[in-house]
Order: sequence, then structure tokens, then C-alpha cells
Amino acid sequence: MLGQPTIVQNRAQRASGAGRLSARRVEGKTRISTLFQEGCAKLRFPVSSGTYLEAVMINSAGGLTGGDAMQWSFALGDHCAAQITTQACEKIYKAVSGTVATVSTQIDVGPDSYVAWLPQETILFEKADLKRTLNVNLAARARALLVESTIFGRKAFGETIETAQFSDQWRIRQDGRLLHAENFSIGPQAGSSLKRPALLGSYHAVATVLLVSPDCERLLDPARLIIGDQGGASVWMGKLVARLVDFDAYHLRKRLIPLLGLLNGGEDLPRIWTT
Repeated sequence: MLGQPTIVQNRAQRASGAGRLSARRVEGKTRISTLFQEGCAKLRFPVSSGTYLEAVMINSAGGLTGGDAMQWSFALGDHCAAQITTQACEKIYKAVSGTVATVSTQIDVGPDSYVAWLPQETILFEKADLKRTLNVNLAARARALLVESTIFGRKAFGETIETAQFSDQWRIRQDGRLLHAENFSIGPQAGSSLKRPALLGSYHAVATVLLVSPDCERLLDPARLIIGDQGGASVWMGKLVARLVDFDAYHLRKRLIPLLGLLNGGEDLPRIWTT
């Protein structure tokens, strides 16, 4: 007797990727210790004239939609310095109902080390659904500069966000102590919420910058001069937190790039940010 037929459901093939990097100090410079990359997650390392290591994350799938998943993990040993960025803006496309794109990042930084987490903007399309998490563990004397920029809709195409879901979670710890935590969640009627004066109002672009460094207080007034009236900055508990808003990515960058240059410990930003 023939067995029951097997029913195969048609499921769209989804993109997934994982990248892991560890680094250590060798002859006065930060060098790759271990490297792993899988699926659509790639890491490339431009030649740097400084002592730091520059890593460029690439999503070879060309964007994310519901059901896609990216996982990144970075670990710096003692006395290391690294700048981590992306090849281009990450585009989050329309998601099928009930599916979510996920991006998770884990960064561990050893004593007397410095990390600059500098991904380029994330652009949310209409009906996008994204869950993003950033977890950073800093040793007692480690420093960090972290930024995330989000653009809601594509101004060049006349697109505005009406229906979308976006969740962004940060957990930053130093020497095992929770130093910074924030949760941002919006949707599904994101458009009406974003237009509230307490959120973006008439703007469509926002960036959050966090600096963990002994120099925080000294840099506060220069940072505020760069930010101007479209945002603000504060210092407490050994950290500087800044938020900037603007009409689009172009105008946001006109202030964000000088701000990151100020806070980046005297190092040049990755070339991909300024070309």
C-alpha cells in the first residue's frame, strides 16, 4: 500500500548570515585573531594607516525583509582599537504579514581597548518590520563610540512611512554593570506616531550617538555646538548621549559626520563614511 503523500508547503527562501571576528594586539597594532562568516554576512578589511583595525560589514543579499536574519559578533582583546562600519546603508523592505527581519550585534571589548561602532544608516521602507538589538560588554577601562541612524521612508521617491514596525534595543555594560539601556518600539501605525512632536514631528531621520570615555564632559559643549537646535546631548555616569533629527539622511550627515569626528578619539572616520 502506498503511503500518504507528503505535503510540501511553499516557503520563500530567506536570507540569513552570521559574522564573527576576534582581534588581538600584535607588534603595536590590532590584528585579526579569528574570523568566521556564513551566508550573506561578509567582512572586509581595508588597509588602514593607523594602529586600529577597520572592519566593513557587508550584507550580500542587498537588503532585508521579513524572515531575514543577520547576526554579528565582535571581540577585542587587551589594548586593541577597531572601527566597525558597513559598506552601504541597510535597506529594510516591505515584509509579508507576520514576518520580521532581525539584526543582532554582540560586541565585547577588553581592558584599555576602544571600539567605534559606525554602521551607516538603516532605511525603513513602507510596511517594513525590523527588530534590532545591540549588546556591548566593556571592560573596566575600555572606551566605545556607538551610533545608529534610522531613516523613515525614501524622500527621493516621495515615500513616507504610514505602516511599519520597528524595535531597537540597546544594552551597554561596563565591568559587568549596566551603563546604558534603551528600548524603542513603534508600529504598526508608525506614521501617525512619528509625526507627534515628542518623536520626529516633520523630520524623517534620527541618529543616536553614545560615547563611553573619560573625555565625555570635556566634549559636551563642542558636541552641542555641532548638533545645534535639531537634537541635544547630555553627560552623566561616564557617558555622553546625543540625538539628532533632520529631514533626510543628507542633512543628517552634515552634522553627524563632524560629531563622530569630534568623538572618535582623534582617529579619522572610515573612508567609506566620507566618500
